[in-house]
Amino acid sequence: MDLKKLVEEQSLTNFPVGLGGCRTTNSFFDSCDYDITIFDNKSEPPKIIFYDDNFIKIHHGSLKETKSDILVKYDGMQIIHDESWELRMFLSKIKEKRLTLYKDYAKNCLFESLFCCEKTKEGIKTSNVFSSCWQICASYFLADAICLLNLYRPNPTHMLDMMRKFEKNQINEQISIVTQTVGIERAIQSLLERILKSTIGFSDLVENNNHSKIIQEKHDLFIKNSMLSDCYFYLGYINKENFVKIKDKIDSQPDLIHILKVAFDIEADSNLLEHQAKLIQKSCNAILGLISSAWFSKALY
Repeated sequence: MDLKKLVEEQSLTNFPVGLGGCRTTNSFFDSCDYDITIFDNKSEPPKIIFYDDNFIKIHHGSLKETKSDILVKYDGMQIIHDESWELRMFLSKIKEKRLTLYKDYAKNCLFESLFCCEKTKEGIKTSNVFSSCWQICASYFLADAICLLNLYRPNPTHMLDMMRKFEKNQINEQISIVTQTVGIERAIQSLLERILKSTIGFSDLVENNNHSKIIQEKHDLFIKNSMLSDCYFYLGYINKENFVKIKDKIDSQPDLIHILKVAFDIEADSNLLEHQAKLIQKSCNAILGLISSAWFSKALY
């Protein structure tokens, strides 16, 4: 892929441009999209195009960005275009603060997970139809935190496989809570086909940017390679990302539960739901305790 040619043809040469995502690592599939960020200070949603037989996701960013969750995504970025060297200096500063950024982002994910657990328990008491959705989101935020504390940028396509390879320690033993509460043991091909249709429908509803075509391609690749658990995890993660985008107005759209029931493969048993929320809460609090201990700096850094 000639990314410089792409940048020129898309008229992106007026600003610094970089390549992020799994394409900057040794862990990607041939079907993985190219994550390109143009630092033009715009707050537009990502645009997805098809170029040279590959999907390209074009993000917009700012060289004045301060949020750790965004800055972590730029860690390890490869420069495509940077005439002024501004991007090079920006990435150098991220590298200097790398450990702090990952830790800060991880703590935010743990707090988000705890918030989702509270929403789950509140929802059970008030019979809120979305309580199961909040529990699934809590599980994925916990997964995000664990990955970040292993200095791995969360990437839904490769995430489950990476977590299997993490070394054994007190933080990573919580991975079993993630897999248990996400429900990957239910992954069979017929179910995944149903989840895929709802995931695509939900993506089109929330994002409306051709992401559904990438989702379809990833699903097909997972099925072809008999990676059913990875496919289940991936689809759930995509739904979590889109659910979070509309979380503040979700209660005003109760009809969405029909698509989310299948997309999240949600659990109807309120007792089990509450039990899972408590398990996730316990894991989050245990990790928060470890982060603030002397063990943490020795174990991971």
